[in-house]
Amino acid sequence: MDKTANGSCLCGAVTFEVHGRFDSFFLCHCQRCRKDTGSAHAANLFAASARLTWLSGHDHVSTYSLPGTRHQRSFCTECGSALPCLQMDGALLAVPAGSLDSPLPLRPDAHICYASRADWDDHLEGIAKLDSLPE
Repeated sequence: MDKTANGSCLCGAVTFEVHGRFDSFFLCHCQRCRKDTGSAHAANLFAASARLTWLSGHDHVSTYSLPGTRHQRSFCTECGSALPCLQMDGALLAVPAGSLDSPLPLRPDAHICYASRADWDDHLEGIAKLDSLPE
């Protein structure tokens, strides 16, 4: 059975739905994804047959393609939030997991490009876990 997932950007200018099933969920540690997110990794869902529908703000969506590579990312031109992107000439939908507002009943399938991870992204299990901002 196909599912529908809803998502949006941080400022709310862009909203979307994804109709269908996600095929994979990867945490990518490559340098390009780290640059995209400003974090240790990108958390992206991929689907070959799911359909993306922009509900609002499609005019606020911009896509950047890194020249000479297959690397692409879409984002809100108002707030900069990562948004879904059609890749490989529309054959693959990539959806940043953090852009979804719907519950995600999936766990990541794998860390990919793990050998490229940031030097500080190792053995993090022992650091403090806070439920709110530090005081």
